[in-house]
Amino acid sequence: MSDLTLGALYGAVTLVVMFSGMPIAFALGVVATGFMYFFMPPSSLDTITQNVYEEMASITLLSIPLFILKGAAIGKSPAGKDLYSAIHTWMHKIPGGLGIANVFACALFAAMAGSSPATCSAIGSAGIPEMRKRGYSPGFAAGIIAAGGTLGILLPPSITMILYAVAAEQSLGRLFLAGIGPGILLVVLFAGYAVYRARKEYHLALDIYQKGGEKSAYLEDEHFTLKEKVEMLPRVLPFIVLLIGVMVALYGGFATPSETAGLGALLALVLLAVIYGVWKPKDLSPILGSSIRESTMLLLIIGMSLLYSYVMSYLHISQSAAAWVVSMHLSKWVLLAVILLMVVVFGFFLPPVSIILMTAPIILPPLREAGFDLIWFGIVMTVVMEMGLIHPPVGLNIFVIKNIAPDIPLKDVIWGVFPFLLLMVLAVLLLCFFPSIATGLPDMIMGAK
Repeated sequence: MSDLTLGALYGAVTLVVMFSGMPIAFALGVVATGFMYFFMPPSSLDTITQNVYEEMASITLLSIPLFILKGAAIGKSPAGKDLYSAIHTWMHKIPGGLGIANVFACALFAAMAGSSPATCSAIGSAGIPEMRKRGYSPGFAAGIIAAGGTLGILLPPSITMILYAVAAEQSLGRLFLAGIGPGILLVVLFAGYAVYRARKEYHLALDIYQKGGEKSAYLEDEHFTLKEKVEMLPRVLPFIVLLIGVMVALYGGFATPSETAGLGALLALVLLAVIYGVWKPKDLSPILGSSIRESTMLLLIIGMSLLYSYVMSYLHISQSAAAWVVSMHLSKWVLLAVILLMVVVFGFFLPPVSIILMTAPIILPPLREAGFDLIWFGIVMTVVMEMGLIHPPVGLNIFVIKNIAPDIPLKDVIWGVFPFLLLMVLAVLLLCFFPSIATGLPDMIMGAK
């Protein structure tokens, strides 16, 4: 059987098993084990556990459960609601200030928690009801939270970037720094759209009121005294200090990424105990239980994905696919467009973790051959995978929003996120025309490659 035929069979079997409803980790493991049995030496089956262990015995991967613990500690606390309330108090006078407050709160929370679903849940549970109470349309309220939540895999620390750094054999510190500029770019684009949309939302609320509907708070002049604004700061500043402290420890050379993750998790638990009084075993149990479940699930997916990639490499599927792509002699930017389109398609039914680990052996060699900076590409790929979190049919953040606000029709949520998908496409184009948005900060701090 030729490599091309074997590769096509490998992909087809994978799709069939995944669409059967089997969990992703088990689907990848079953396919990999099956092909080892039929197409590799019988002795290879005896090395499955050894291969998985060796692939996962990475000090970089150790940071994943620690960052998950840090995110769970913050996500299970009222920190999201406090952060949102504080930003709204200070920004309510700006046109579209409530939408901007949601975007900023999502960005800051994402940088502390590192998880898109956790960001959606924590900020959305407070932000969506407040926006709807003030007359914002349900679709816009849902869309801006769903889009803001995607920043969780772009702004450091990002579990997705950790996996990309392992798969692409790139510097994690440089990759984290490269995510800051594009993260700020998306925050500015989302906030700018909130300002642009504010007038339309105001007129919608006014039209409802003039037709005999309820007068929303959006039509009233809110006012917060300086004392009220200052009183909101004490519950927020410690988490900002946590964020800054973790970044200084990582980029100041005081700690490795894994040590930084441990430091962040410990500080998050200490802050919860001091600020919210969360220290008793019954209070910590949901946090620790959630961390164990998510870490186990994610590491199982990683382990099976790495075994899946190992089989691809052993059977020369990934090498043949990469050579085939190179042999097409596509221009540099057409190659990039084809690969990103493939990532978008995979995003219809796969999470970012699986996309990275399954596609890296195939797409990275041609990109390296074409002269692309793999740090820059990692950021572009992350933004494209962010789109996968909010586009149908399996946009994870869409279902998180539906869980928070079940009365908002799914159609309204999807139309609500559509403008933000277009803004993400714009961000990708800007990164292509101005790559220094991503590479400038790491080059400045860590030196040019």
